[in-house]
Amino acid sequence: MSTIGVMAMPANFRYREVFLKGRPRHDRYDPFRIRHPSMDRGHRAKIFSPFDALKGFNEAVAAKDVLYEDRIELLQEDSEELSRRLNILHNLTFNSRMARENRVQVSVTYYEPCSDENNEAYGLRGQYKTITGICWNVDAEVNQTILIDKAKIPLGRVLKIEAPGDLFRKDWDDPWTN
Repeated sequence: MSTIGVMAMPANFRYREVFLKGRPRHDRYDPFRIRHPSMDRGHRAKIFSPFDALKGFNEAVAAKDVLYEDRIELLQEDSEELSRRLNILHNLTFNSRMARENRVQVSVTYYEPCSDENNEAYGLRGQYKTITGICWNVDAEVNQTILIDKAKIPLGRVLKIEAPGDLFRKDWDDPWTN
């Protein structure tokens, strides 16, 4: 009894004769081989390379590995310090001319809620992200947002704001409040 790979060939195997003939062999100057040259391994491997049969499946599985956490509630003194820093930034970026002149570089840590509807954290938890860039605007009255480069962040989601140097030092006299 013949075998196909590791299993025995059934007696009524449909392609028995073709299988028993073996792999076709062509001479070097055979007209078939001249018209159909052997394919190099690189091109042959490309034909049989794996493909993504379920579009987006790998991304969906990877999204399940993302860790989400509960939102941190700010203490009273932390909230006051954040308001003070936002006020300083607002005064430095009061209009577009001042924002261009000052070009204040800041790092803002903010809360981003889970946006994946298929995740158990949707609407309950999120992630804390940090963005570093130039603060162009602090709109505390109308839109309640801070604009860092091209990202608009709602003020209610901001956890902390940091700047290099001594921009937010405690003894700094704000010239706009006097």
